[in-house]
This record gives sequence, structure tokens and C-alpha cells, in this order.
Amino acid sequence: MNKDTQNQPATTPGAKAVPVEQELLTHWDFTAEEIASLLWLRQWYQTGGSDRALMVRHLEFLRLLVQSGELEL
Repeated sequence: MNKDTQNQPATTPGAKAVPVEQELLTHWDFTAEEIASLLWLRQWYQTGGSDRALMVRHLEFLRLLVQSGELEL
């Protein structure tokens, strides 16, 4: 077996993002239930949820407002 292959984790590339996002949401005082709901909703819309394009635009707009400081959590 290739030595480089042995050092690579057996997870998907985006798998590390979830713990980082959970820590960030916790830092913003989201409850564990709210975090679970947000992650579930994101997964649902990314895998073909109902009319996801419109919802994604709304979520991206909210994210922009939070990032720019126009909307506080």
C-alpha cells in the first residue's frame, strides 16, 4: 500500500467542515437543537429539497447580512 494513502483520512473532503461550523454556531449562542436543525436543513436542500434554489438565495442573503454586521444573531 502506498505510504501517502495510509496517511489520508477515510472521510469525505467536507466532513471536517461540520465540526468547525458547529463550533462557530455554538460560539454564536445557537442551541444544540438549533444547530442540528440547521445542519439537517442544509443537507436536505443540498440533496434536492423542495425548491432549494429560492431557499438557498434567502439563506445566502441572511448570511451576507450577518457577515456584514447588518443582522445580529
